[in-house]
Amino acid sequence: MEEITNQERRKFLLAGAGVAAASLLPAQVSAAQAKGTQGNSPASAALGTRKLGALEVSGIGLGVQNMSRTYTGAVPYRPEMLGVIRSAFDRGVTFFDAAEAYGPWEVERILGEGVAPFRDQVVIATKFGWNIDPETGKRRPGLNSRPKHIKLVVEAMLKRLKTDRIDLLYQHRVDPVVPIEDVAGAVKDLMNEGKVLHWGLSEMGVKTLRRAHAALPVAAVQSEYSMLWRGPEQQVIPTCEELGIGFVPWSPLGVQFLTGWIDAATTFAPGDFRSTETRFAPENLRHNVALVQLVQQWAERKGAAPAQIALAWLMAQKPWIVPIPGTTNKDHLLQNIGAVDVHFTRAEVAELSAAVAAIDIQGKRLPDAVQVYSDVEAPPKR
Repeated sequence: MEEITNQERRKFLLAGAGVAAASLLPAQVSAAQAKGTQGNSPASAALGTRKLGALEVSGIGLGVQNMSRTYTGAVPYRPEMLGVIRSAFDRGVTFFDAAEAYGPWEVERILGEGVAPFRDQVVIATKFGWNIDPETGKRRPGLNSRPKHIKLVVEAMLKRLKTDRIDLLYQHRVDPVVPIEDVAGAVKDLMNEGKVLHWGLSEMGVKTLRRAHAALPVAAVQSEYSMLWRGPEQQVIPTCEELGIGFVPWSPLGVQFLTGWIDAATTFAPGDFRSTETRFAPENLRHNVALVQLVQQWAERKGAAPAQIALAWLMAQKPWIVPIPGTTNKDHLLQNIGAVDVHFTRAEVAELSAAVAAIDIQGKRLPDAVQVYSDVEAPPKR
C-alpha cells in the first residue's frame, strides 16, 4: 500500500506543478505577466542581456526543440506552443533556439510562426549538419556539411522561419569528412548575401573550434552543460574564454532532472529517450539523486525553485553563458525566467560548485550511438 500511496502522491504533485511554479515567480515577473509587456519593456530590462561574441541576446533564451514532440513522444497543441513563444517574448526573452533536425523541420515552422509578429526584435538560432533529405525531410544516416548542401538547407530554413536572415547559424555536429574551413567558407558566402549574421558550432572538438574561429570568427558554442554534466569545463569553456566566444548550454536543467520532478523511483515510458541514458538507469539514479537533493536544499536556502537554482548557477559561471531551457508549459517558462532574480555571492558560488563537484555522477550522459557524434575533429584542409 505504501508504494501505491507514493505513486498517487507523485501524480498529485505533478498535477500541481504549474501552481507551484507560479507561486515561486518574482513579483516583477508576475507584474510583467499581468501587463503583457513587450521586448523593449521593463520586462526585457529586468531579464538583462548577455553577449555571444558580438551578438547581444537576452540573459536567458528559450529552446523550442520539444514543441513538435516532447521527451515522452507526445505532440503538444500547436496554438499553446505559439502562446509559450509569445509569452516568452512578452517577458523579455529575445533568444530562441531551433534546428533543422527538430521534427525534422516542424520546430522551425512553429518558431517562425510564433515570432512573426516581432521578428525584428528577436534573435533566431538554428542548426544544420545532419543528413536530412532536402526534398522529403527524411533522416538519412550520418551527417552532411558539404558546402552545397549547407546553402540548400539555409534557403529552406529561411522559408520555414518566415525570415530573410538567420541571426545565429550553428553546425549541429562536426562532419568528419568535410574540413571545417570549407564549412566556414559556405557560411561566409551566406553572410555576404545577408542570409546569416553570426555562426557557431555545437559539440565539436576543441581543435576544430580553433580552426573554425580562425577561418571565420565564431560567435557561440552550444554544448550540453549543467550541474549534471560539467564536461565543457575541462577544455571547451576555457577555449571560449580565450577566444571571446559565447557559450550556450543545451539541456541546462539536465532533461528535467534538476527541476526536482525526478527521484530515485522514477521510471521512463517506452520511447522516452532518457530511458537510453545510463545516468538514469535505476542503479545509477539512486546514487545521482544526491544532486537533486543538493539543489533542493539550495532552493530552500535561497527561496527559489530548484530549476532557478540550476539556471542561476550556470549564469554565475561566466557572464557570456546563456542557458536555453526548453519548455512547453507557460508556468515553467515563467519559473525559468525567474532565475535571473536568483543571485549568489562569490562565496556561495564556490560553496555550491564544490558541493556539486563532490557528487560523482554515475552513468553516461548519452548512448554510445549518439555520443560518437560529439567531440569530433574535422579532417584537415588539403
